[in-house]
Amino acid sequence: MFDFIPIRLYTPIFFNSVLLLVLITNVKLLSNRNYILVQKESNYTTVALLVAVILYIGLRPVSAVFVDMTGYNKYFLNYARGVKITSNKDYYWHVFVKFCSSIMTAKMFFVSCAFLYIFPLYITCKKWFKGINYIPFLMLIASFSFWGAGVNGIRNGIATSIFVFGLSLDQKNHSKYIVFLICYLIHGSMLIPFSAFVLTLFFNKTNWYITGWFLAIALSLILGDFWESFFSTFDIGGNRGNYLTSTEFDDQFSSTGFRWDFLLYSASAVFAGYYFIFRKKFEDKLYQQLFNIYLTANAFWILVIRASFSNRFAYLSWFMMAIIIFYPFFKQRFFENQQQRLALIITLYFGFTYFMTF
Repeated sequence: MFDFIPIRLYTPIFFNSVLLLVLITNVKLLSNRNYILVQKESNYTTVALLVAVILYIGLRPVSAVFVDMTGYNKYFLNYARGVKITSNKDYYWHVFVKFCSSIMTAKMFFVSCAFLYIFPLYITCKKWFKGINYIPFLMLIASFSFWGAGVNGIRNGIATSIFVFGLSLDQKNHSKYIVFLICYLIHGSMLIPFSAFVLTLFFNKTNWYITGWFLAIALSLILGDFWESFFSTFDIGGNRGNYLTSTEFDDQFSSTGFRWDFLLYSASAVFAGYYFIFRKKFEDKLYQQLFNIYLTANAFWILVIRASFSNRFAYLSWFMMAIIIFYPFFKQRFFENQQQRLALIITLYFGFTYFMTF
């Protein structure tokens, strides 16, 4: 469907389209004092955005530009030719791919993956924000890690989106844990955010989680590569522990070592959570739990921040950043000029994404 778009322009077109939507949203926020309330009347814009992004990501050409996509395409075609599953890593994901290869084309497989990645986010926004879900959904799409997880990571993107949906289910709903199990079967590294979730069931003092986050920074600076070596001995979702000590792909990263830029990026969500919970006295048990999960998962990444593939572990917290930063804005009025504040935060949030992309 989108094969007519030059492959070198495919990613820029996406980000510039999101930029346009962000600008339009900010203009409306700044010019209409009741814009958020007006949005409550209609869900058409959110549905249109949902469909457009699913189709644009799902119908992209198979290309090495999207890195791991070619690998997914290769084993899909092998399964379509009758090749048996030989991998023990994330076995049930391969069962899913083999099943898809028997009933659909490779192009429809990638559309299905895009649907499984994006639709759970839409449903979650509907559950959490009711009729005012357009801006939260747009911010999830505008996140720094969204595009890469959709066109490259694919599997971990699907797993994290389903995990977010699981978080939206009531604590007493036992199907919540079935959803989490599915996440783990799709991508073994989901053990990290799931463990963080379990921890919040027994310990919910956010000030201690914040202290732990800062302690992780100190331990990472003091002990350095020790943490990469230590965690590489554990089976963190198949062979992903190898990402921590491998130097094979160091030349593919613009910078390795302690990533202060990404730490500051992560800290923006830490500041947001702290500000709303402690300074603005935002009392929302779900938000507090989400923030504690983010802090725990992000602290793990900080410990292994020097690894070449630490970005894959960073994503295990970054997928929640938009939720942590924007959730309170749609639950309670904190500022006299709340829409203006929201427009500024939207600009800064997507501004980082845009700057890092181009």
